[in-house]
Amino acid sequence: MELNGAVAIVTGGSEGIGRAIAEALNTEGCLVTITGRREDVLRAAADEMDVEWIAGDVGLETDAVRTVAEVIAQHGRLDILVNNAGYGIFKPLVEMELGELEGVYRTNVFGAFLMAREAARQFVKQESGELINISSTSGLKGGRGSTAYSSSKFALRGMTECWRDELRRSNVRVMLVNPSEVLTDFAAKVGRNQESSDKKLRSQEIADAIVGALKVDNRGFIPEFSVFATNPF
Repeated sequence: MELNGAVAIVTGGSEGIGRAIAEALNTEGCLVTITGRREDVLRAAADEMDVEWIAGDVGLETDAVRTVAEVIAQHGRLDILVNNAGYGIFKPLVEMELGELEGVYRTNVFGAFLMAREAARQFVKQESGELINISSTSGLKGGRGSTAYSSSKFALRGMTECWRDELRRSNVRVMLVNPSEVLTDFAAKVGRNQESSDKKLRSQEIADAIVGALKVDNRGFIPEFSVFATNPF
């Protein structure tokens, strides 16, 4: 697709992978809006990147509906949605609380669904659109202590496959991206130690891969891809 002038929303776009994606799309000439729950952080990031911002929680239906509606009202269309917002809780099964599991699903699964639904309504109407869901290699293979996070990404992968089949008939491309370990603040936020290394992925590699996938001519698309560090050891 032609990125210059395309209207894009990046959820969780104030930091980490989301911010790198927003910056990359902005560099390509997209009209980018980032979203997030912390208005102060969001505003500062948007000012630094020279993009637009809308504060809100993707897991709240009213916020998701409002966010997409505001972007469409301003620009008259929506071309790209990047469902990046997400977080994790990592605990053994016997220590996991129901509320913790529900919280992860509220953002990673229900939030992605709500944003995708609202964007898809516009995509179908205009018979074009790009829906990109940021999953994880944890959504391909579970592991100990990852009940909440991995299962939410497995759910996102399943929804992506359903949406891909539904929306292809309206010329909408639905893609799933599975980053491996990326050096961001994600690990620190969930109480995990992450060893820094020049060999590990940065957010920019994920953003570059997404831009490349978007630039594929609209007659074809890359339905799913993973991004691994070449030699992280």
